[in-house]
Amino acid sequence: MITRVADHCFWLGRYLERTESTARHLQVTGTIALDAELPQGRVWAPLVIVSGQEADFVERFGKASMGEPEIVQRYLALDLDNPVSLARSIAAARENARSIREVVSLEVWQTINELYVYFQSEEAKTAYAEQRDAFFGRVQRSIQLGVGLVGSTMLHDTPLDFISLGILLERVSQTARLLDVEHHAFSAASAAHPVLETALWLSLLRASSGFEAFMKRNRGIVTGASVAAFLVKEPRFPRSVLHSTAHARRRLEAIIGHGTAGGPEAPGEPALRRLVALERWLEALPATALEGAEVHRTLTHVVEEAHAVCVATGSELLGYGAASQ
Repeated sequence: MITRVADHCFWLGRYLERTESTARHLQVTGTIALDAELPQGRVWAPLVIVSGQEADFVERFGKASMGEPEIVQRYLALDLDNPVSLARSIAAARENARSIREVVSLEVWQTINELYVYFQSEEAKTAYAEQRDAFFGRVQRSIQLGVGLVGSTMLHDTPLDFISLGILLERVSQTARLLDVEHHAFSAASAAHPVLETALWLSLLRASSGFEAFMKRNRGIVTGASVAAFLVKEPRFPRSVLHSTAHARRRLEAIIGHGTAGGPEAPGEPALRRLVALERWLEALPATALEGAEVHRTLTHVVEEAHAVCVATGSELLGYGAASQ
């Protein structure tokens, strides 16, 4: 498989996951802003921080604007100068899919292209202005359909492995970033009232698509520690850090096995070793590492290692040294 195709497959996966995650965070945060009696800055600022674009946002709009819902939503949804906005991520996903039309199925291409066309339409502009919750929900469902079609209409071979690897590594980073930022903010603000505390932790689970799974798995009081443990270590939840890391490791093993005879010097082996080490570290993680101030240290390590794996994958298998297109 040539590196050009592998590169587009990997980034198609990352942009699909990034788009769905951003739309979900925006939708859930909009609900929190209506239901919870919290300062606007407390509600909306974490979204900017999770996106990794805080410095750019502050430079362009000022720190006080992180509490302005309209400015934050427009920045993360429509701003073409923001590299992680929905507009940019959808366009990037479409461009990567277009570049490998010989690889992706017709159904996958049609779904991504239809979302791109919708996002440019007057219908979308009207929905964003008047029915924002439905607008973000439509973006989510389109991406979820596309990801489902990737697995059900494409050959299960190397291109699919690269798309899945991109999805899973992006998911590891997104889940860890969201939990890190929100856990810190919730821990600082939730002591005011037990009902508010529970509502905040449940909103974090909804932002991670984990509410129903968590409630089926945990039958006790909802706490910061239990939510953190679920999102990091629950092996049966597909968006948990451990589950995504383990499946990313399997995809990378399949890629190396497809391309070479394996061995310690095979391309991709250093990235695989980092993934294996991260998976084992997560499995051995004590409960105390997901409580209080330790949560930040734990999740910072996860984000750094996920980034390092992306860099290593780019340099060893995709033909470039940077971690982004």
